[in-house]
Amino acid sequence: MKDFDKIIWRDALTFVDFFASWCGPCQMMHPVIDRFRVEMNGRADVYAIDIDDRDMLEIIRRYNIRSVPTLIFFRRGEVLWRHSGAIGYEHLKSVLEELERLERVG
Repeated sequence: MKDFDKIIWRDALTFVDFFASWCGPCQMMHPVIDRFRVEMNGRADVYAIDIDDRDMLEIIRRYNIRSVPTLIFFRRGEVLWRHSGAIGYEHLKSVLEELERLERVG
């Protein structure tokens, strides 16, 4: 994830899952995010960042990640949507659809 800034500054919608391996709700989100990645088929780039990865500390501080999972959609470096806690697939899909409509993406 050394290129985190390059990734979030692109024109594409980028979804980032900040998680921890010891976090139960994060484990519950893995199948949801995997399904989202597959079924949305490139409509948003999907990344996962382990908050226990020391190389990610600066990014975790920058975005004030205090609880996991924290889910963030970015575009052109801007945080478009942020949520802490587990959510369902349909909710995540509806957020993407709303962002596509608002951002005129897709």
